[in-house]
Amino acid sequence: MSELPPSSLTSKDDGQLVKEQESASTNNHNHKVTSSGSSASDDTKACTVQDLVAAPPPTFKDKVKRFLFDKGLVDRPDYLQQIYVKVPRYIYVNQPLPPQMTVGGDGSNQHPVLTYPRNKIRTTKYTPLSFLPKNILFQFRNVANVYFLVLVILGAFQIFGVDSPGLAAVPLIVIVCITAIKDAFEDYRRAISDSQLNNSPIHLLQGLENPNVLVNEVSLWRRFKKRCSRITGKVTHGIAKGCVMVFARKEKRAEFIRQEHYDNENALRRVSTIVSDYSYNSANLPQGRPSVSSPKKSMQSRRSRLGPPPPPTKPIANTLLNPSLQKDNLAHENLRAAFKNRRWKDVAMGDIIRIRANEEVPADIIVLSSSDIEGNCYIETKNLDGETNLKTKNCLQAGGADHLKHSNDFLSTKFWVECDAPNPNLYSFRGTIHYENFDLNGQLVNPDEKEAVTNDNVLLRGCMLRNTKWVIGLVVYTGSETKIMLNSGITPTKSSLISRELNLSVIINFLLLFILCLISGVVNGTFYNKKDVSRLYFDFEPYSPTAAGNGVLAFFVALIIYQSLVPISLYISVEIIKTLQAFFIFSDMKMYYEKLDFPCIPKAWNISDDLGQIEYVFSDKTGTLTQNVMEFKKCTINGKSYGLAYTEAKQGLDKRDGLDTVVEAEKWKRLIQKDKEGMLEILFNRTSNDQLREDNVTFVSEAYVKDTILGENGSKQKEANITFMQALALCHTVVTEPNELDPELRDFKAESPDEAALVAVARDVGIVFKDRARKLIHIAQYGQDSEYELVDIIGFTSARKRMSCIIRTPENKYLLITKGADNVIFQRLDGSANSNEVVHKTALHLEDYAKEGLRTLCIAQRELDPKVYHDWSRRYKDAHASIDDSRDEIIERLAEEIETDLILLGGTAIEDRLQAGVPDSIAILGEAGIKLWVLTGDRIETAINIGFSCNLLENNMKLLVVRPEEGDQENIAYIDGLITKYLQENFGYLQNDSDEEVDRLIKEARKDHSAPSANHALVIDGAALSLVFRSLAVEEPNDPSIIKLQEKFLLLGKQCKSVICCRVSPAQKAQVVKMVKNNLGVMTLAIGDGANDVAMIQAANVGVGIAGEEGRQAVMSSDYAIGQFRFLTRLLLVHGRWSYKRLAEMVPCFFYKNVTFTLTCFWFGIYNNFDGSYLFEYTFLMFFNLAFTSLPVIVLAVLDQDVSDTVSLLVPQLYRSGILGAEWSQFKFSWYMFDGLYQSVIAFFFPYLLYYRAFQNPQGLSVDHRFWIGITVCMVTVTACDIYVLLRQYRWDWLTLLIDAISILLVFFWAGAWSARQQMAQEFYKAGAQTLGTLSVWCVFFISVILCLLPRFTYDFLKSNFKPRDIDIVREMVRKGQFDDYPAGYDPTDAEDIERHRILNQLIDTDPETLQKLEREQFPEFHEEDIGATSPIKKTFKSIKRKATITRSKLKSQSRSRRDTLNENFKHPIDITELRRRMIQEGEYNTGARNSLERINTTHELPGLTQAETLISYHTRTSINLR
Repeated sequence: MSELPPSSLTSKDDGQLVKEQESASTNNHNHKVTSSGSSASDDTKACTVQDLVAAPPPTFKDKVKRFLFDKGLVDRPDYLQQIYVKVPRYIYVNQPLPPQMTVGGDGSNQHPVLTYPRNKIRTTKYTPLSFLPKNILFQFRNVANVYFLVLVILGAFQIFGVDSPGLAAVPLIVIVCITAIKDAFEDYRRAISDSQLNNSPIHLLQGLENPNVLVNEVSLWRRFKKRCSRITGKVTHGIAKGCVMVFARKEKRAEFIRQEHYDNENALRRVSTIVSDYSYNSANLPQGRPSVSSPKKSMQSRRSRLGPPPPPTKPIANTLLNPSLQKDNLAHENLRAAFKNRRWKDVAMGDIIRIRANEEVPADIIVLSSSDIEGNCYIETKNLDGETNLKTKNCLQAGGADHLKHSNDFLSTKFWVECDAPNPNLYSFRGTIHYENFDLNGQLVNPDEKEAVTNDNVLLRGCMLRNTKWVIGLVVYTGSETKIMLNSGITPTKSSLISRELNLSVIINFLLLFILCLISGVVNGTFYNKKDVSRLYFDFEPYSPTAAGNGVLAFFVALIIYQSLVPISLYISVEIIKTLQAFFIFSDMKMYYEKLDFPCIPKAWNISDDLGQIEYVFSDKTGTLTQNVMEFKKCTINGKSYGLAYTEAKQGLDKRDGLDTVVEAEKWKRLIQKDKEGMLEILFNRTSNDQLREDNVTFVSEAYVKDTILGENGSKQKEANITFMQALALCHTVVTEPNELDPELRDFKAESPDEAALVAVARDVGIVFKDRARKLIHIAQYGQDSEYELVDIIGFTSARKRMSCIIRTPENKYLLITKGADNVIFQRLDGSANSNEVVHKTALHLEDYAKEGLRTLCIAQRELDPKVYHDWSRRYKDAHASIDDSRDEIIERLAEEIETDLILLGGTAIEDRLQAGVPDSIAILGEAGIKLWVLTGDRIETAINIGFSCNLLENNMKLLVVRPEEGDQENIAYIDGLITKYLQENFGYLQNDSDEEVDRLIKEARKDHSAPSANHALVIDGAALSLVFRSLAVEEPNDPSIIKLQEKFLLLGKQCKSVICCRVSPAQKAQVVKMVKNNLGVMTLAIGDGANDVAMIQAANVGVGIAGEEGRQAVMSSDYAIGQFRFLTRLLLVHGRWSYKRLAEMVPCFFYKNVTFTLTCFWFGIYNNFDGSYLFEYTFLMFFNLAFTSLPVIVLAVLDQDVSDTVSLLVPQLYRSGILGAEWSQFKFSWYMFDGLYQSVIAFFFPYLLYYRAFQNPQGLSVDHRFWIGITVCMVTVTACDIYVLLRQYRWDWLTLLIDAISILLVFFWAGAWSARQQMAQEFYKAGAQTLGTLSVWCVFFISVILCLLPRFTYDFLKSNFKPRDIDIVREMVRKGQFDDYPAGYDPTDAEDIERHRILNQLIDTDPETLQKLEREQFPEFHEEDIGATSPIKKTFKSIKRKATITRSKLKSQSRSRRDTLNENFKHPIDITELRRRMIQEGEYNTGARNSLERINTTHELPGLTQAETLISYHTRTSINLR
C-alpha cells in the first residue's frame, strides 16, 4: 500500500477518535499528573499534531524553554505539554509517516514531529549532575544553615576577631557533608533498583525499521549525562566493592563476587541473538532475573546460529499478514528479522517485542500474537492493583499464532494504529487498528480494514506473563507515559513536622539574637561616643572613627559571641539521634518477619518522630490487610447449609460479646477436626479421586458427603448437590498446571482467587476439573471421565457483577450457568420455577454467611433452546466484532437478554484470609485514636466482607453508601445532594447547606482530633470519587462547587468510624490522601504492598511498604518497609511514640541549655560596655556543646522511655498525645527559653556577687579575673543544665547516670587540667586550682544549682501529684505492678504469644508444679541445683502475651434494618422471622454466626452486604412481573 493520504489522519478518523476520547475522558477527570510526559487531564476536545507544532510560546520564558527543548536539553514546556497530552497517539508499522507527522523536508532529513519519552524510568530524587546543587539548595532551605553560613563568611574577616575562621567553618561543613552522604546513600539504593529494572532483558524485533522515533540520534547533552552516570556508577561500585572486600564477612564477599560475575555474563549476552534452541527459558529461573546460560557458541557464524529461515506463513483472510508484501520480501533473500536480547530502556514507541513466560511487560503494548492457539494469554497484575490472580487477555483477531508466529512474518505486515493519548486510567483503552485486508486468493478486499482495540487486547507495564509461552506486542506507551507511571508521583523529599516547626523556633531565637546584638551595638556605640574618658588614653585606636561605625561593628561581634543561641550542634545531634533511632527500629526483633527474612527497614531516617503523630492511616486491602488466599468454607444447596468454620469476623463478634476467643477457637477447632475426619473417611473409601489431598481441603462438612455419596437425605438432595458442584466445575476460566512438589496434582490458575477456590472445592468432593483443550472441558465425576464443550463465555465486569458460561453437555443440551453477586442473581431468577422455601432459606443462609465476613456468591443455571442459543450467539459475536461507539451497550443488552429465568442452585461462602493479627492491630490503632481508611481497587462487596472480617465494620453500624445512580454516572448534583443528606440526617450538619457553614465546619474539624462517636461507616466507589475530584481536571481547575463537594465528603468521612473507598485507581488513592492531609492539617500514613500503592505512599507524610511474597514495588518507594501489617502497630505505638516524645523533649532542652549559657555572656557585657571580650576561656566556649552538655541530651533522645514497649501496646491511648501535638509546641519551647533566662541570671549574678569586691583565696592570691569568674559560672551552668535534662528523662539507668556524671565532672577536670601548664593556659594559668580551692566558690556553686533547679522541680512535683497526666497515672500503675502479668516484649497482635500467655497464667494459678517441670525441661541450663525452682518461667519467655478476652459490656445494637414487606400478590407468603426461629429450633440454621435478629442498617442495597429480606424482594418482584 502506498503512503497513507493526509485525509486518513483528519476529518473522519480524527472525529471518530475525538468521540472516543470524549467517552473515555469522562471517567478520568480526577487524574492530574505533573511529571513530564504525563497526562494532565482528559479534555473533551482532542488536539492535532499541527496544533502542537503551531502553538506559539506565551512568554519569553517559554520561548527559551522551547528552544532548549528542541535541542534536547530540557523537558517539554508546560504550554506544549498541555497540548501534547490531548493529541491522539498514531503508530505506523512498516510504512513511512504521513507528511503532517514529519519535518525536515524530503528524503533522509525527515524526522518525526513528535518526540516520545524513553522507556528508561527514574524514581530517584537526584541525578549525578543534579545531586550537588539540588541537595545543597534543599539543605539551605533550612534557615539555620543560612545563618551559620553568614557567620562563617563574617568570621573570615579579621575585623570581627575570630581566631580561626577555618575551624569555625568545620561544623557547618561537617553537617552539610553528613546530610549529603545520608541522602546520597538513600538515593543510591533507589538508583540501583532503577538500574536493574531499566537493564532487564527483553526480546526486541530487529530488522524492521521503526519510523515513529529517532533511535540513533543522541544529543550532545544526553551523551554528557550518560557519561556522568557511567562514571558515577563505576565510582560507587568501586567504593562498594572496596567496603565489601575490606569489612564484610567471607560469605558476603563470595556472594558479591558471584553477583559481579553474573552481571558481567548478563551484559555480554545482550548482544546475542535469541533463537530457537539457544533461547533461554525464563520459566525455569528465579523471577526478576534473566538467564545466565550461554546463548551461543563462539565458533558459530551468524548464518549457522540462525539456521535456515522458517517456511513462510500462509496468508489467511482478515489478518495483518500482507501477501503482497510477503511476495516482495521472499524475493530478497537477505531480508531477515530476528528477536534480539536488548534492555528495557532500549524499547521505543512503535517497536515490536516478545515477552516470555514469567517475564514482566516492559511497556504498554497491544497484543498482536500469542502462543495460545485461541489467542489468549494470562497475566498477573499485582504491580497494578495488588492482586495475584490471573487475568485473561486476548490478541487482536487480525493477529494470532496462526498468522504471526515467526519474526519474519512481521516484515510482511503493514498497518497503523490510532488510540487514546496517554492517560492514567488502568481500566480503559480505546483504539483502532487499520490494515489492508486480502482474501484467501491474495486479492485486496478492503484497503482500510478496521478492528477495535480494547482494554482486553492491551498488556500494561508491570504485568507478569503467566501460563503462556510467549506473546508478541506493539509498544504504544513507554516510560513516563505508561499507565503505571502516570499513576505514580515524583519521589518527594520529606521532612518531619518537628523539623519544619523548628524553623519557627529558630526564627524566634533569631529575633532574640537580633535584640541582644542590637543592645550590644547601641551600648558599645554610645560608649565610643563619650568624650573625656580613660578609654582615650589606654585603648588602641578603634576600627571605626565614628561611634555609629563602632556600634555596627559591635553588633556583628556580638552576633559571633551569641551565635550558640541558634546552635549548629543541634542539627548535628538531631542527625545522630535519628540515625540511632533508625538503627533501633531496624534491630527490633519483634518486627522481624522470619518467613521472608525481612526486618523493618527505615528508608527515610529523618521522619521517625512523625511516626508518633499519625492520625489517619490509609491502607490498601489486597496483600496489605489480606493474604489474598481464598478458602471455600460453606455453601447452601437446595435450602440446606453445609460447612463448619470459625472465621475472623466471628471471632471479632465473640470478642465484643465478652467471650474468650481462645476457648471458642479451641472448641470450634475440635468440632471441625472431628467433622473433617468423618468427611475424609467417606471420600477416601467411597470415591475415586487422585486429586484429593487432605491438607488442601478447606470445605468441611460430613453432612454434605453423607447426603451426596451415601444419599442419606434422599435422592433429590443428592441430585441437587451433584448439580451444584458440576456447575462450579464447569463455569470458570481456570487453567491447570502441574504442582511443583506433587507432579500428579494439578494446580488451578484463575482470573480471581475466588474462582480457583470454587473449582477446588468441587475437586475435593469428587467432581474434578482436569483440563481444557480449546473449547473442551474435561472433568472426572467420582472417577468417571466426561467431556463438555464451552461454547460461549459472558465475562465478569464490575458493572455486571456476574459471569456466565454456556455449556454443551454430552447429551447435546445447552446449559447457561451463571455465578455472581447474590442480589444480581436473585433479580434474574425465574419467578415460578423456583421453590419459594428454597429461595427464602438460601437468602437467610447467605445473610448469615455475610455476618461472618464471608464472601457470598449465588449459582444458578438455565437450559437453553438450541435455536434460541444459536440466534443469540450469532448476534453476540457480531457485537464483539463491531467498532461502533455503541458496541459495549449492545453487548450488555445481549447479556441481559440471555441471563434471565434462572433456576437457583445455591450459594457459596468464601473466606478471604486476613494477615495474622490484622483485626487486633486495627482495634489497637483505633483505641490509640488513629482513623483507618481502606482504599482498594476491589469491588464494593469484596471490600465490605473484608471490613467485617477485620472488624472495621460491625453489625450495629449504619453504612452510608455514596455512588452514582445506575443510569447517570456523571451527575455531580446527585452525589452532592446525597452527601449533604447524610450530613443532615445523621450528624445534624449543613441544615442551611451554605458555603459559609461548610467553611466553619472545616475550621472546627481541623481543631477536633477526637474519635468519631457515632456508629456510622462510609462506603464510596471510584465513580463517585471521580466526580468528587473533578476539580483537579485542567478544564475546571477552580470550580467552587466541586471544592465544596470535596469538603463535604471530607466532613462526612471524618464523622464516620470507618471509611472504605472501592474501585479506586492509584491516582485517586493519592488524591484522597492529599485531601485529608491538606484540608485537615493532620499527619497521614499510607501503607500498601504493590506498585498501585506507590502514589499514595508518596503523597502521605509517612509511607510504609509491605514486603509481600509476590512483589516489593511499594517497598522501594516507601519510607519504612515491614513484613506484615501487624508490625505497623509496634512501629507507631512503640517506636513512633518514643521517637516523638524524645525529640519533642530534646529540642527545647537543647535550646534551653544554650540560652542559659549564652545569656551569661550577655550579662557580662553589661559591665564591659559590650566590647566583645569573653567571659569564658575560649576552650570552655568550644566544649560547652561539644563535651559538657551534648551527651546527656543525646542520651535523652535515644534511650529515654516513659513506659516500656509492652505497656505502650497495652495502653494505646497514650499515643493520643502525639496526635494532639501535646508534647511539642512553640509554647513549650518559649517556656523552656524563659527557664533558661531565669537560670542564666542565677548562674551569672550569684558568682558575680561573690566576686563583686575582689578578695584573696586561702593562699592569698587574687581571684577576680574574668576567667576565674567564668569557671564558677560554667560550673553552675553545666551542672544545672545536665541535671535539668536528667530530670526531664523518665528512665534512669546506670548508663544514663554515668554519662551525666561524667559530663558534669568533665568541666571540673578540664578547669584544672587545662590551667595546669603555663605554656598552654597562658593567662588562664592556675585558674582551676585557685578557683576550686576556694570554699566560698563551692558554697555559691551548690546554692546556685539548687536555686536554678528548684522552680522546675517544684512545678513538676506539684503537677504530677495534684494534676497528673495520663502518662503519670500509667507510670504509677506500672510501679504498683498492674502490668507485671505482661513481660517485656509482649505483643497483643501475635496470636501465638496470646495463647502462650494464657496457658502460662493458667498454669501459674492452677498447677505451678507442672509449670516448674516444664521450665526445667525447656531451659535446663538455667535450673542447676542452686537455682532450683526460684526462677519463674515468665522471665525466660521472650514473647509472652496478654489475655485474649476483651472484657467489655456486650454491644447492644440500637438499630434494625427496615424489613421489606412481601407483596400481597406473592402466592405463598412466608414470615421470615418465624422461618428463622423455626430453622434455629430444628438445627437448619447452624451456620456459626450469631442466631439473633440484629440487622445491619445501610442506605443502599449492596452486593457485599447480604440481607435475606432484600434478596427475597428481588425474587418477589420478578415473580410478580411474570404473573
